Parts: sequence; C-alpha cells; structure tokens
Amino acid sequence: MTEPVRLSAWVHGYVQGVGFRWWTRSRALELDLTGYARNHADGRVHVVAEGQRSSGEKLLELLRSGKAPGRVDLVVESWEPARGDMTGFEER
Repeated sequence: MTEPVRLSAWVHGYVQGVGFRWWTRSRALELDLTGYARNHADGRVHVVAEGQRSSGEKLLELLRSGKAPGRVDLVVESWEPARGDMTGFEER
C-alpha cells in the first residue's frame, strides 16, 4: 500500500452557489477521501483532499470532467504528503 497524499486543488469558474461543494463532498466520500471544499471571496473553490493518490487523481478527473455543477474553467493542483489532520469531508 502506498503512502497517503494531500491534494490541493483551486477550482476556477462558475462554482459558487450551484451545489459544487456538496457535489465535491459526495464524490470525495465515495472515493474514501477526507478533507474539505471551501468557497473563497474571489469566486474560486479550494478543495483539499487526503487519501490514496489514485483516489485523488480520480477526484481531479471528476472535477475536470464537465459533470460538476456550474462551470469549471481551470483546476490548479498541487500534491504533498498527507498530514492526517482531517476526518470526514466538509463543506466550508
């Protein structure tokens, strides 16, 4: 088994007020990821998810798939080792 990782994804587009964070939470929980999706004042949503790299990559694929509520124009990602400081997946 591989070491867990932390995905940080900044989602740009029309992603606030359309159920995007709820949808992201549902997908993350299906993939056994912990973390959160948080709205920011500039209109982006910051998604932080920890778990297996393959699950994080699947979440990224889903975020970019065109199936998410609203309109995703760009997803900027970064990866680091998991910190293990989160449980569940929250909408913030």
